[in-house]
Amino acid sequence: MKKEIAAPVLSAESRPYYEAAATGKFLIKRCTACQKNFWYPRAICPFCMSSDTEWLEASGQGTVYTYSVLRRAKVPYVLAYVTLDEGPTMLTNLVNFDHDAIRIGQKVRVTFETAVNGAKVPMFEPRAD
Repeated sequence: MKKEIAAPVLSAESRPYYEAAATGKFLIKRCTACQKNFWYPRAICPFCMSSDTEWLEASGQGTVYTYSVLRRAKVPYVLAYVTLDEGPTMLTNLVNFDHDAIRIGQKVRVTFETAVNGAKVPMFEPRAD
């Protein structure tokens, strides 16, 4: 049985992200004032509060910072923090893993799973390097 993915809430700030995700592109935000990358999509930089931000196509590569296997759920799943190669750490799900083989520091790559409304949601799977 596959876990049903909830529909993300679309806003003016997140719409460009989900439009790019629909085409297989993984975007993050970058502040042009302080030059820091950040996740989740928002108009104001969380570091310097500047509104001078832009979309940046990210590599979709990252490392498992920490994770938890939720085995009591009807369909077990993995909740994790992944640190992107571009710097930000994001809360996400790990998919296509043997739940007993996941390790902190493991290399992962983005994959897009389809939510109930058809939106593409970023999750991460093992990377072979």
